[in-house]
Amino acid sequence: MAQAWSWSTAWRTGVCVLWAGSVAWAQSPPPAPPPGLDPVVFHRTIEPIFLARRDGLQTCGTCHMGKVGTRFRLVPLPDGATAWSEADSAKNLAALTPLLTPGDPLASRLLTHPLDRGAGGDPFHGGGKHWTSQTDPEWQALASWVRGAAATAARAPSADGLAVRVIQTNAAGEGAHLIDPATNTVVGVLRGVDIPHGVVASPDGARLYITNERHTTLDVIDAATLRVTSSIKLSGRPNNVTITKDGRKLYVGIAQAPGALDVIDTVALTNVKSIPVKGAIHNVYVTPDGRYAVAGSIPQRAISVVDTSTDAVVKTIDESAGIRPMAFTTNRDGSTKDIITQLSDFHGFAVVDFATGKETARVEHPAIPGEHPHTDGLQGAPAHGLWVSPDGTRLWSTSKVYGYAYVHSLPDLKEVGRVYVGQHPEWVTATPDGAFVYIAAAGDNQVFVVEAATLKVVARIPVGQVPKRNATARLRVSAKQ
Repeated sequence: MAQAWSWSTAWRTGVCVLWAGSVAWAQSPPPAPPPGLDPVVFHRTIEPIFLARRDGLQTCGTCHMGKVGTRFRLVPLPDGATAWSEADSAKNLAALTPLLTPGDPLASRLLTHPLDRGAGGDPFHGGGKHWTSQTDPEWQALASWVRGAAATAARAPSADGLAVRVIQTNAAGEGAHLIDPATNTVVGVLRGVDIPHGVVASPDGARLYITNERHTTLDVIDAATLRVTSSIKLSGRPNNVTITKDGRKLYVGIAQAPGALDVIDTVALTNVKSIPVKGAIHNVYVTPDGRYAVAGSIPQRAISVVDTSTDAVVKTIDESAGIRPMAFTTNRDGSTKDIITQLSDFHGFAVVDFATGKETARVEHPAIPGEHPHTDGLQGAPAHGLWVSPDGTRLWSTSKVYGYAYVHSLPDLKEVGRVYVGQHPEWVTATPDGAFVYIAAAGDNQVFVVEAATLKVVARIPVGQVPKRNATARLRVSAKQ
């Protein structure tokens, strides 16, 4: 008879499982999960790493499920099984716990032992070195889980079958990468959309819509299969896209002169109207209250405001420079208070009063001591990414000049922090609660994940070539995602 399970025995001896074969495992009750380590993410995302095959190496399970005298013991898989049951997964997690320091990946032996010594790992691992860098997707997944990000980020699937995903388009590649914020790993890759620009999701999570610059179309993607199901012809080359709050209409910014907003009926999946606006459109957004579509023109240096109930232009706001990314603040009643916009050839942002159309403030990002400014490849946009926190108290603005995100308090516009987020950082999105911010580093082909409260980078996720625009959505995903 195997000795009964005991957390005190496990911590005292440093061995969480007394190896007595599959019969003993079956007789032992599943232990409670340790605090700070998400058992669902462990089962779905971490355990498959132990079974992954790598060139020139055995799988982790080859030794740790076998008879080799290793400290970490996994429950042996039954013949023909490719994954552990939930009960056995709980035992695997318990066995692993002494090798982890929740919140600190580099103090966790599970992450340092198979990591190359030159990347911060231990001198030797009897099973070989599985990761050459801390940017390896497997290592990143483990690190995110150990930090506890999964406990505060959305986890899939929810009761309604929807899962939060960060969608990162690749400006110099095809399609987009889908990131699970619970694990900060890529869980799906959308292919077949050439030169993707903007992306939005339907409110029911069933579809993604991505503008296709090469084919002058809006491509419709099934969220579960990540396949293009239809392509809607547009009136010209598109840039960004936005969707109404009820999901019945899309507005596509047409960047080809003379410019327009194409209106797409999402039920019929047809282009029903082109709204003439002032200039070719780079970005378009629906305001937080859903009442207006706001479109910005670079060549005409103008903002066109369209009433979403009538699809008529109700005002045009002129600026001193081309309109780049925009974000919005709201009044207490939910109506739009300010448009915050980045401008062509300006390293910072401007604040425009929505009601009057007058600029009320302009903030230039200061130089960062010791950092060399980059001026190559800015494409007229030294600052090209904005995000307002869900509680309306923080504004994030990216700088391609220095590779930093500057964080300002709202409404007083005082800088409260900054964080390095890679080469040529572009767009910004976040988890729905605003706890973790995702920034596309176009020069690194990575997405930087920043914990908003501490301004610490907690993950760097490899994606496609030159990632720029991104979004967060709740999607109807497949089991593989």
